[in-house]
Amino acid sequence: MGREFREFLVKQNALALAVGVIIGAALGRVVSSLVADVLMPVISLGMPRGDWRASKIILSQTVGPDGKEVINSINYGTLLGTIVDFVVVAFVVFLVVRQFMKPTAAAPTKVCTFCLETVPAEAKKCRACTSAL
Repeated sequence: MGREFREFLVKQNALALAVGVIIGAALGRVVSSLVADVLMPVISLGMPRGDWRASKIILSQTVGPDGKEVINSINYGTLLGTIVDFVVVAFVVFLVVRQFMKPTAAAPTKVCTFCLETVPAEAKKCRACTSAL
């Protein structure tokens, strides 16, 4: 049973997927912290009220039965902050994937002079018409 499970992990790339998910989650937290703790304070300097993640449109404001203030609002600052987090995380993931997944050069090819089939440059015979190249 243990051997079967190990073979499943190796054959199905489940282990690689699990490692990718764990690293992706950790990278997401690092980038979110970078955005919240480094990037956003700099952006907040340019905002008139500073903490833009707390920005909201107040629809109504009442006093509840317990005497506490009840505010009904649309919290657009939280939405914008989440969108900025997503864009930065997506950009960092793009950079990481681009770094590790370099496109491979296409194998050199040539064209058969008899049937015009494209074949590898090292081929001695055409795979379509079997003529010598």
